[in-house]
Amino acid sequence: MDRGPTPDVQRIFLSTLPAGRREFRLALATVLVSAAIFLAAAPFAKTHLAPVPAFIPMYESALVINDLITAVLLFGQFRILRSRALLVLASGYLFTASITVAHALTFPGVFSPTGLLGAGTQSTAWMYMFWHGGFPLVVVAYALLKDGKSGPDPPRAQARVAIVSSVAAVLVVVCGLTLLATAGKNFLPSVIEDDRYTPAMLGIMSSVWALSIIGLMVLWRRRPYTVLDLWLMVVMCAWIFDVGLSAVLIGGRYDLGFYAGRVYGLMAASFVLLVLLTENTKLYARLVEAHEIERRERRLLQEQSVELSALNKDLEAFSYSVSHDLGTPLRAVDGYARMLEEDFGERLDAEGRRLLGVVRASARQMQQMIGDLLNFSRLGRQPLKTQPVQLGDIVNQVIGDLRIACAGRKVEFAVGDLGTAKADPALLKQALSNLLGNAVKYTRGRHPALIEVGCRREEGTGDAPAYFVKDNGAGFDMRQSDRLFGVFQRFHTREEFEGSGVGLAIVERIIVRHGGRVWAESRLGEGAIFYFTLQPGPRNPV
Repeated sequence: MDRGPTPDVQRIFLSTLPAGRREFRLALATVLVSAAIFLAAAPFAKTHLAPVPAFIPMYESALVINDLITAVLLFGQFRILRSRALLVLASGYLFTASITVAHALTFPGVFSPTGLLGAGTQSTAWMYMFWHGGFPLVVVAYALLKDGKSGPDPPRAQARVAIVSSVAAVLVVVCGLTLLATAGKNFLPSVIEDDRYTPAMLGIMSSVWALSIIGLMVLWRRRPYTVLDLWLMVVMCAWIFDVGLSAVLIGGRYDLGFYAGRVYGLMAASFVLLVLLTENTKLYARLVEAHEIERRERRLLQEQSVELSALNKDLEAFSYSVSHDLGTPLRAVDGYARMLEEDFGERLDAEGRRLLGVVRASARQMQQMIGDLLNFSRLGRQPLKTQPVQLGDIVNQVIGDLRIACAGRKVEFAVGDLGTAKADPALLKQALSNLLGNAVKYTRGRHPALIEVGCRREEGTGDAPAYFVKDNGAGFDMRQSDRLFGVFQRFHTREEFEGSGVGLAIVERIIVRHGGRVWAESRLGEGAIFYFTLQPGPRNPV
């Protein structure tokens, strides 16, 4: 199930990162400087200046580029965070970019004396009001959605559909408003006469100005603030100054306020874009830093791997040396004890013969323990030679060897249809030898000893079979099962059953190296079942 980004991922985006004191100070300083300039320019807003027709296409081209880039960045964050608030805000910036294009096309004197699309001064003024009244409504919607109480965010699979739908909806709205302002301009109130605003225009623009203030207040009340929220409030302040200078406080086009307000409009279009670009720069820097850290760690792991390989070779050489150094005197101890037993056994009393037997048994036990430890240490270094194997054949080979070792005992073996598996034949034979050898050992005293080898389908693993070795021997207490496969773990005394306590650890290491797992079920005195899994082989191996 797709649960969205983790909290650590969320905290690297401006739309989710909490605003700190540094951000508050910088945003407040920006607003105070902007307000000071606005107050200084407001008394001179109606001062008429010379018309500069090239100013509008240059200014609005910059707006379109800024707003389009901002929309793309916000849509990208929506695809990651899947926040409806981000989708709405990205659509708002796309709306301002699109309607700015329509406004430039209808502006008199830019592309034609009266503007394209059959427009005139009325059309241009109404396009401006749709433009500057629509974005504050988007900000209000963003503020209401940003806390996530509107419902679950869409899953990642639907993000692309949501973006395409939003883009289509924005374009439909812009086309509809453009059609209303051009073809339907006669149905709208007259707002400009002789390049001067009518009282209706001043009332409508005051309402648009009020929408900007409402957008700022709604955003201000939606605590806690993210960094994006903070800079959106700065944008709304610039938006208020823009509408005030270029529409409310002026007397007509090309007044001082007309030009000064556009500067605030460009600032409003740039603030969020600048912080988003800064954010992307920081993210790229973090990516480069993470890549460098990963590269250093990889190099360190390679160096450690070389050192570990050298240490493994030294350990293997040391193990063989110790095995030889310990094995030789142990064989001598066992050999001389056997000679004493054979040559002087009749001269010894029962206690002497018993002590010689203890010496010989201890020497053999130590030799077996050294051999098991060497086998255990080699398992992690030997490469696997996996191939399709017939488990039944390997089991029958092991059983053949065990029948010789347990001659004189009544041990019954039952082998089911085991099929094929992908395994290293030599290692698998060692694991089965340990499991079946334990089964034979721990069924001593049972008449008859019953040992069963088979397989069953394990629930939840699909086609992977679980093989088992079952006996009717001594068993063990399941409360001790967590240490069953540890090294030197014994649940019975050596007087009851011989062994080094390494055999099951070897079994587990072999099975785990094959990508499987091993576990057991038992009841004390009622036998045990050892399960293990392997990768299934082909149904008809060649």
